[in-house]
Parts: sequence; structure tokens; C-alpha cells
Amino acid sequence: MSSAPPPRPNAGPAVALRRLATRALGVVRSVPVLHRPVHALAERIARHPAGARLIRSVLEPHALDPAAYARWIARCDRLTPADLAAARDLADRLAAKGPLISVVIPVFDPDPAHLEAAIASVQAQLWPKWELCLADDASPGGATWAQLQAAAAADPRIRVVRRGTNGHISAATNSALALASGDFIAFMDQDDLIPPHALLEVAAELVRHPETDLIYTDEDKIDGRGRRVEPHFKTGWDPEILLSQNMASHLTVIRHSRVLEAGGLREGLEGAQDWDLVLRIARAAGPEGIRHIPAVLYHWRQAGRASFSETAMARCRAAAARAVNDHLASSGQAASARAVEGGPAWLEVTRDLPGPAPKVSVIVPTRDRADLLEACTRGLLEATDWPDLELLVVDNDSAEPATQALFAHLALDPRVRILPAPGPFNYSAINNAAVRAATGDLLVFLNNDVEVRDAGWLKALAAQALRPEVGAAGAMLRFPDGRVQHAGVALGIGAAGVAGALGVGAGPRDPGPSNRLRTARCVSATTAACLAVRRSVFEAAGGFDAEHLAVAFNDIDLCLKIGALGLQVIWTPGADLIHQESASRGSDLEARHAERFAREAAWMRQRWGQALDSDPFYGLNLDLSGGDWRPADPPRRPRPWALPPEAWEAKVTPRDKDKTP
Repeated sequence: MSSAPPPRPNAGPAVALRRLATRALGVVRSVPVLHRPVHALAERIARHPAGARLIRSVLEPHALDPAAYARWIARCDRLTPADLAAARDLADRLAAKGPLISVVIPVFDPDPAHLEAAIASVQAQLWPKWELCLADDASPGGATWAQLQAAAAADPRIRVVRRGTNGHISAATNSALALASGDFIAFMDQDDLIPPHALLEVAAELVRHPETDLIYTDEDKIDGRGRRVEPHFKTGWDPEILLSQNMASHLTVIRHSRVLEAGGLREGLEGAQDWDLVLRIARAAGPEGIRHIPAVLYHWRQAGRASFSETAMARCRAAAARAVNDHLASSGQAASARAVEGGPAWLEVTRDLPGPAPKVSVIVPTRDRADLLEACTRGLLEATDWPDLELLVVDNDSAEPATQALFAHLALDPRVRILPAPGPFNYSAINNAAVRAATGDLLVFLNNDVEVRDAGWLKALAAQALRPEVGAAGAMLRFPDGRVQHAGVALGIGAAGVAGALGVGAGPRDPGPSNRLRTARCVSATTAACLAVRRSVFEAAGGFDAEHLAVAFNDIDLCLKIGALGLQVIWTPGADLIHQESASRGSDLEARHAERFAREAAWMRQRWGQALDSDPFYGLNLDLSGGDWRPADPPRRPRPWALPPEAWEAKVTPRDKDKTP
């Protein structure tokens, strides 16, 4: 077990330049006097195409233009002759014990060329045990039915049926399901494509993890020029994201018996029928029966005849809200979902607070910097909507008269206590001691350089942290200019390769890739600059590690311990605050902190090891140089045909889900 970050390959001058520019931008943001001259320089650089691309990569750190994605595909997502040979060999070895997969496609008045290409992509599969089931949903004229009949006549693995009346996508999919005899059902649309190795990847995953009931994969789109664009590199299973968007979507493969038990697709939910099915299957299977394959195994065509979601947007959005609200009611969750601008893909979920609202203890460590502390406490005491709050200001040897005057003023408020914590700064020990003095059932750890910008922030945070399945909840933190400073934490990125913030530098209105900056979601960790934890959970996890993690990574360690208890860690954009990061104490990367920082990073490596390199809520397809959701080059996940022989004999437990390729 290594006590230091693993070496990283040379990423090339372009990536190095982007990283340098990103660091420089961070310096600029911390020094207001630099803003105007740097912006003027940026305008001059932007006049050159290469400069414009560089600026876009810094200011929109998650953006991936078609040309950049095409280069990634060429380097990282092509099957070489050696890949094809190894994949065919693996398919031959697994065929005896692997599943029969039924691909089902509802068909209605398609573009003939697109339908032909979809069928051909299934026929090109390297996995030999498949069948294709297509249902013609009473397409007008006879051309579509003739095309399907010709395909079935030419290939005995293709089964077709023609419906007498148009019943829409749910009914048509169920008609296709009635033809299926496979162990698993793969859902596909009439004009989309799957790459040749898609079903082999699925079959290999099922052989290694036979307890699996539902598999979903990464996906991208095909634009009007036939280019692959807009990749969606997904996370491991996240029941919180699933309430706001259909994170499974394409390619989804479900055990046939589970589909039958669920009664197939529900009619009346057209436009969200697949989302509804995934919600119902997930409820029955549980997280241990769900797996994510971090590979782009589905190409969703965005050109051609308008889809139902494009022609009946309002109906799709209503269906999505109904599906999620039905799920919330069936699973006993006190929450509601409503459609928001942006189409049927996104829902806004509001969670109810349990009544009566518990007492909240907000713990704010500080040392001088009365200007920061005054702004922080004013927001807590005057601008936060919460009925029962106590504020514990933990003083670590403040000496300035302004700070002492502020303490005297704060002490006049019966909700406030000033707790002395003398001696060398030890964040973990200071907060552990404050918890022992606190009287609230919900603890909120807050830095003294955090400012309240919305009265409802604590309600949004508490609504997550008080859920029994959740152990901790973190907030959206922004720089004073509104750009994102912290949108959750990913393991393995940042200084020392331990952990780093997600979404840094994204604009105030930037939704992030796949709406991740607007959607509550599971994370492996979140910063204690604003962190809510139930007292019982904090104590069960053993609190902060004061012995080994005095300053850095103590919040990451706490969140990982909470995760080890089987509880979720949630990041929510509903709690939206300003954070003047490290304004009072300084950065961990300063020379005076370097030795201590390296020691604490080494301890995290020793304690958590490989878990830091395979964060299920970030993804093996994503780059570890920063939390901007860019694809890794090369991906860290080996393809199944590159695994050693012993991998096919290993017993993988449900707890290993999404940690293995």
C-alpha cells in the first residue's frame, strides 16, 4: 500500500498549459486588484483561435467540444485489431455460461436508413448470444413492416411483430418484450446505434457479477453530421440523481424476470416510460443488484425525424414528474418533484423537513479576522431561516482588539457561546471539543469565511442530513464573483492525489455536465467548510481524526468513515453560500504548511489506499488532474478482454460494486 500519490503519465503540453492557466486564474480571483488587467489581457489572447480555446477550457472547465471528443475517441475508444481478436476470444470463452440478451426496439415510422443502421449495429455484436425483437407500432403505409419482415427473413435471430393499432412507445415496447426469450433485456431506440463490443461488455459484467439485475452504461450522441458528440460519463449508482434525471437511460439492460415482475413498461407515461421502469426495478433490486459499466456503449442519434420528447415536451415533462412522485410515495420519501425549464431530462426535487425541526449547533472555529467572522455570524444570526439554532464560536488564540470586541457583542445574543481553544491550530481537535459542548442534534461545521446568501440554505442542508439513509450533507460554495468554488469532492484528484473540489471555476449560471451543478447527488466526500452531520452519526464515525489529520483531509476522512457505515453523503445546490477559501488561515500549498500537508496526505493514502483512485461518484473514465469531469486519457478502466485470467474466477461481492472494471 503506497503512502504517496501514484505517478501520473505526461499529459502533454496542452493539458499542462490548461492546468497552469487554471492555477493562475485561482490566484487572480484571490487578488481583486488583478481582475481588470487580467481581463484585458484575456481579451487580447481571445482574438487568436488557440487562445480562445485555452480561455474556454479554463472558464468552462467541463466543456468538451466535438473536435476534442473526436481526438479522445481516436486515442481511447477505438477497437484495434488486437482488441477485436482478444474480444472474440473472450466471447468464445464466456459463451457457455454467459446470458442470452434480447434487444427490444419499438418502431414507428422510422427513417429507413437509420432503422437499417440500428439493426446492423446489433448484428455486428461480438457477443454471439443475442436476439433482436422489434415491434412495429402500426406505422403508416407498408414500407416499415416490409423492411422489418425482410430483416427477419434474412436473420433467424431477428423477431418481429406488427401491432394492429398505434399504442405508443410503452405499448410497442411491451409488444417487443412479448417476443423475447433472453435472460436479460436490452432496451434500444429505432434509430440509435450500439458499438460492436456493447453486449460483450454487458455479458462479461454479468458473468463476473451474477447477482446483477440492472446494468447501465455511459453514452453519447450522434449529431446531424454523423459525429459522436456530448459524451455522458456517468457515476456509480446514485439514487439521489435518479430523482432529477434518468441517469441510467442508455444503454440499460435488465434481468428479464424483473421486467416481467414489474409488469413491463407503464402505459400513460410515454416520454418517461424508461425512467419509470428503472425506478421500479431499482426499488425491487436494491443497490446491490445494480452495476454501472463506465464505457460508452450507446450512441443516441439526435438528427432525423423529431422524437416524441421533442414534439410533446410538456407531456414528457409531466410524465417524468409523475413517475418520480410515484416512486417517492412508494418508497416512503417525504419529497416531491416538479418539472423545470430544460426539458424532460431535469426535475427539481424538494425534500420536506421532519417536524418539529431539531436544534442545530453551528460550529465556527476562528482566529482573529473579525471582518470575516462578523460577516459569517451576521448571516447566521440575522439572515438564516431556522427556528432553533445555537452558534458556537471556537476561538483559537485570537489577539486583535477588533476580534475581542466582536466576541463581546456576539456574547450578548443568548444563542451564541464563545469557546476558548488555545494552543497550536488543530482543526479536528477544536471541532471535536466543540461537539462535546454542543447541545443540538444536528451539527453544522462552518468556516469563519463563509457568508450566507440565501435564508433557506440551512433548511435545504438539513432536509438532506436528517434523512435516515444519509450521514452527511454538503453545500454549494462560491467565490465572491459567483463562480463555483466547491460542488462536492472527488477522490484521487487535487494536491497529493487524495481529494479535490468538483466544478471549480464554473460560472454562476453554468449547469455543469449533465446538470451536475444544479442537481443534488451522492458524493464520496464534501468539505467541512460547510458540512451538516447528525450528532449520532458523527459519534458513530468517531469524529474528526485529531491525531493524524490536524488540518488537511479531516473532512474527507470523516465522510469516508460515514460512507463505511453504509450511509450516503449528499451534496446539494439548495444550500448556496459564499466562501472566501482559506482567507484567514492560508492555503495548504504554502511552503510553511508543506511538511504537515505531505504527512497528512500520506496518512490518507495509508488509511484509504486504492479507494482514493476509484471514486464511484466521479468515474474511471474521468481525468484525475482536476474535478472538471474531463475524460481520462487513457481511461483507468481496462476493458474486460484485457483482464487477467484470474479475474474471471474471483468472487466479487456486492460491496465491491463500481470499484472494479
